[in-house]
Amino acid sequence: MEFEQKAEEKKMSMSKNIARLAVTAGLTAALSFGGVMAPVSMAFAEGAAAPNNSITINKNNANGDVKYKAYQIFKANVVDEDDNKVVSNIDWASGKAKSAVLGYLKTVPNSDIDENSTAQAAAKYLTDHTEGTGKTTAIENNNLFNGLAKAVEGSVDQTETSFASDTVFEPKDNKGNALQGYYLFVTDRSTLGTEEKPEKNTGTSPIFAVVGGKGVTVTEKTSIPTVEKQVLEGENWRKVSDSYIGEEVEYKLTGHVASNIATFNKYEYVFQDTLSKGLEVVKDSNGAAKDLHVYIDNKGKQTEVVQDANNGYRVALGQDNANKKENLTITFSNLKSVKDKTGAEIKVDANSSVVVTYKAKLNSQVEYKADGATNEVKLVYSNDPMSTGTGTSESDEVTDYVFGLDVTKTDSDNTDKKLVASFKVKMTKEGDTEIPNGGKWLTQEGGLVDDAGHAGVFTTNTDGKVFIPGLVEGTYEITESETPAGYNTIDPFTITVTPTYDATGTLTNLKVESSSNMATAKTEKSVTTTKIPVTIQNKKGSGLPLTGLNGVTFTWIAGGAVLCIGVAHLIRSRKQAEESEQE
Repeated sequence: MEFEQKAEEKKMSMSKNIARLAVTAGLTAALSFGGVMAPVSMAFAEGAAAPNNSITINKNNANGDVKYKAYQIFKANVVDEDDNKVVSNIDWASGKAKSAVLGYLKTVPNSDIDENSTAQAAAKYLTDHTEGTGKTTAIENNNLFNGLAKAVEGSVDQTETSFASDTVFEPKDNKGNALQGYYLFVTDRSTLGTEEKPEKNTGTSPIFAVVGGKGVTVTEKTSIPTVEKQVLEGENWRKVSDSYIGEEVEYKLTGHVASNIATFNKYEYVFQDTLSKGLEVVKDSNGAAKDLHVYIDNKGKQTEVVQDANNGYRVALGQDNANKKENLTITFSNLKSVKDKTGAEIKVDANSSVVVTYKAKLNSQVEYKADGATNEVKLVYSNDPMSTGTGTSESDEVTDYVFGLDVTKTDSDNTDKKLVASFKVKMTKEGDTEIPNGGKWLTQEGGLVDDAGHAGVFTTNTDGKVFIPGLVEGTYEITESETPAGYNTIDPFTITVTPTYDATGTLTNLKVESSSNMATAKTEKSVTTTKIPVTIQNKKGSGLPLTGLNGVTFTWIAGGAVLCIGVAHLIRSRKQAEESEQE
């Protein structure tokens, strides 16, 4: 009897210890795993009544639609106490789950886990080693649970079919009974976009959660990388600029990374920048991009990255011959392993951004479009920490404008009569800023030079037409350098070009003013082109038939006659005055 009593007491004590272990493992995991074991005491989305024994995974940071795979690791009895999950009777969900978990844990140094360890022993070990698994953080690549996730996903059969984000998942057996326990959730990578078939979505870092009792809602651990392009206009970075031909313009690309970059072993990151027609990267004598710099920005502190294929980035320039556009590609094979120019490693985490600056200039192939010339950038990036797939971001763009004068030369009295004349053009103000030394002269191609001797000469054709290219916002002095025969030379005059843009960089108004009543510049409120119509008129000469000596003689005779008439009138007036006094 005494022996049986002691045996029974020992059995009860063991049962209590097991139950205590189960409760500890379950409760601690539910509260502590965070980014790995999701916070299961959260309210259900939008206050809806969540079905029991269910989980809903919501999107994060505007991530696109994806689906999730579920893998049951441990089965258990789950109840709710004080808004916490309490688990008991922990056991292996399957033989494959047992093999995957034990096979992985026994490779972990000092785990004391082997092929004979129980489910409860494995659960306790995992519960005791939840470092780096905060509720709002994605686990790092070298974290215990990231390795566990890969082992489970690679060996364990998926529980039911994949389910979509923002939908309820209720795992059940073939008899309709709830499958309570510990689960791993990963993104179904077949629902992620690829570079060939882009989708605006990314994969989550592994989520471990307790399913059972009240339904729970968790949020995926990922975000969509974004990129922004800006152009330097004056001293400010903007979304719109205007440029003259040959002007070097600086651009800036700012890329952000996924919030779960820490989970990735390797993070591919590529800027794909497409310049507009007529815009080309400024190059050095070797044909490489000149003045291109790449930085990692950590909370405002920028560190320049070395240009190196293994420890930094590589640059490629290409031509889209069909569209006559140039492409600039900046590739990081692994953004997580970049170094600075001294060889020191640069930290890259979820709060880091990648900044690229480079210069480009307009050439004569530029288009004079009312909506400007857009040039855009997009990102290609690793989009799943559990695989090597890539996704593509939304693109961002800036708009470059260039203006020109579409000149027509006419007779002032007969506008149907077109004239041949020549002009030189000098920019005296860029925007509202006076240009030193009286201004810069426009070249034939639309560039600017200091020397009037190298200024372009713009000559109208027999139809009275000539195009003056490559203008920006500012004031231009136009001088007639060759006048049509039989006409008076028009006095130098100015044309002032003032564009207006909205917040998106769209040209909304083009105001053009002329200082001469002989030159009419059309103001466009509904802009259809950036070629500005300008009509310049000439008056015919005076038509005096006499020149030289005969003309001079005639002038003297005429002048003498007038003088004699004046003197006679004066004498007559005095005589009349004297006669009046005598009376």
